[in-house]
Amino acid sequence: MKNYIFLALAILFESVATSFLKASEGFTKPLQTIIFVVAMSASFYLLTHAIKVIPIGIAYAIWSAVGIVLISLIGYFVYKQTLDLPAILGIALIVIGVIVINVFSKSASH
Repeated sequence: MKNYIFLALAILFESVATSFLKASEGFTKPLQTIIFVVAMSASFYLLTHAIKVIPIGIAYAIWSAVGIVLISLIGYFVYKQTLDLPAILGIALIVIGVIVINVFSKSASH
């Protein structure tokens, strides 16, 4: 269970980092750039702890899928970016794929 907490925190930090990557405007804003670097470093540090027990492919699939959903929500609410129906369907398929892996795959049971 502790490893999934590490994974959840890694996802959160990665989403913050990606949001600040956008806000850094090509690394031209120092504060936003520093926040990006610190948050991304924290994300990878936490991910290394998660993959001590969770298989790396499974952890990365969860990290990617949840990160995509979170950053899409941040894009919508913070940056006023919208997604069209094909983008939403694609994201939904990614999430469904991760659910299938976690519910049915023997690889996910570690």
